[in-house]
Amino acid sequence: MIFSRLSIIVASALCALGLMAVPRAEYPRPQFEREQWQNLNGTWTYEFDKGRSGMDRRLFESKGFDNEITVPFCPESKLSGVGHTDFIPAMWYHRTIQVPQEWLGKRIMLNFGGVDFFAGIYVDGKLVGRHWGGSSPFSCDITESTADGLPHNLVVRVEDDVRSGTQPTGKQSHGFYPGGAVYTRTTGIWQTVWMEPVDEASLASVYIVPDLDRSRFIVKPEFRSLKAGQTIEVKIKDGDKVVARDRQKAAPGMSMPIAIKNVKTWSPESPFLYDIELTVLDADSRPVDTVKSYAGMRKIHIEGNRYYLNNKPYFLRLVLDQGFYPEGIWTAPTDDDLRRDIELSMAAGFNGARLHQKVFEERFHYWADKLGYLTWGESPSWGGNLNRIETARNFIPEWESIVVRDRNHPSIIAWTPFNETWERPDNDEAALQHDRFIEDIYRTTHNLDYSPVNDASGNYHVITDLWTVHSYEQDPARLAEWFVVKDGRYPCQDPRRDVPYTGQPFFIDEYGGIKWVDGQQFSEGSWGYGQGPKTIEEYYDRLEGLTDAILAVPYMSGYTYTQLTDVEQEQNGIYNYDRTPKFDMNRIRSIFSKSPF
Repeated sequence: MIFSRLSIIVASALCALGLMAVPRAEYPRPQFEREQWQNLNGTWTYEFDKGRSGMDRRLFESKGFDNEITVPFCPESKLSGVGHTDFIPAMWYHRTIQVPQEWLGKRIMLNFGGVDFFAGIYVDGKLVGRHWGGSSPFSCDITESTADGLPHNLVVRVEDDVRSGTQPTGKQSHGFYPGGAVYTRTTGIWQTVWMEPVDEASLASVYIVPDLDRSRFIVKPEFRSLKAGQTIEVKIKDGDKVVARDRQKAAPGMSMPIAIKNVKTWSPESPFLYDIELTVLDADSRPVDTVKSYAGMRKIHIEGNRYYLNNKPYFLRLVLDQGFYPEGIWTAPTDDDLRRDIELSMAAGFNGARLHQKVFEERFHYWADKLGYLTWGESPSWGGNLNRIETARNFIPEWESIVVRDRNHPSIIAWTPFNETWERPDNDEAALQHDRFIEDIYRTTHNLDYSPVNDASGNYHVITDLWTVHSYEQDPARLAEWFVVKDGRYPCQDPRRDVPYTGQPFFIDEYGGIKWVDGQQFSEGSWGYGQGPKTIEEYYDRLEGLTDAILAVPYMSGYTYTQLTDVEQEQNGIYNYDRTPKFDMNRIRSIFSKSPF
């Protein structure tokens, strides 16, 4: 154990000096980037706490555990070096941290991209922060605990109960084995951990709203605190050229409209991004904080039953992306893997993705912005019973944090807080409370961002900007028949539970799911929707027939094909789970590149 702890200290020091490769070394928050920071990924020690007795045993005072794990990969993953796939009700992490001398005098923020589900953070045995929510980022101010510039013991306590029915789990299996449409679990730290120094009067966040019709960005900064004479300067750049700037007195709730001449728009066809630099200055005009960001000038709105991008009707050819990786599970092995998934999708003919039952890493959205890839952001809502008050208590703050984290990304053009709300009760009073919760989340989302909200993908709609249905009908003729409007009634999942359709943009945001195994069968329980085709030609014919049936629907605004890759036992992807192709991609692209307008 002594050797293990010593190796951690040495490894941490080598990583800090840049002498050892740090996993996921890129800055994790690309739209709010500071120059000074320290990546804390790498080798930590850990202990499982299956009896949840760690608090009684005072593990928060630990100076190191017996086992090693590679952060930010979850203990279930191969990349973590652990590969433990049984349930982990609780676990503890440890590493040493040391604040660089040049940071002393600043506020020291300890940041976590994602820890599933509950996290308690301790420095030298003292609690410095707690967080609930497996997919939302959080920070702890550890200034008082680290102000001497010496090494300190950082301990992270984790609790995760995917079977509680009160926390969002997404597609994490509630049984020992993955099966059906649920897969290997993710516990604990699964995104980057890092430290950075900030001034007391630094930026806390910024909301950047594109206003295409007036050729301007509306910049809304928030500050940690305000001091007399403090100002903020915003520069908007096209490459190295400053095309717009403004400087104003800092104030709570301030808004800075900044016009741009000859504005360039963002779209999949031309994903132009403006670089944005935000500088907080003190009363003597000395900079105390600088944050680098970027933004795309794009407009999303709805007219009648059509979805508009930059004031033109736009047909969405999306693919379902669940964001699982064979080696990392919820965490991409490298930043290149995030980019590569988008490139694979675009090579297959899609112009975007419905991100399904998972909050993707911010770096994924960065690459979507850079490459021109449209996405619908979604929560991992499965696992939380919407009829339980504890579920609402856990869901609301996490979802708010997710929307605020990602709302600046031009590639995100809709929000889907819930998916297939099967647990809606038949009892009128219970159903009323269920529907009230969904309506509350719909309105909360709109209070935070302007993008359209798909309240519950597939079913059951309560209040929604987009009308979405799911169908895994494998016969193109029968699928076409389902879309025929009869007696004024449009397709829905259940007319007894769905509110009436009122003319929103209409999407089939899950279809296909055709099984095809390309010599890489994950398990004997491998499956796809319906009876799989017997030949490759039958596969292509069915895929094109289903897609053509959707494209022929006059009121259709887009589709989502299931899915981009196989995920463990669910083998209905365009690509294998390891991202190798299963098909002639020219033929696949010729099908998914079609558009009715």
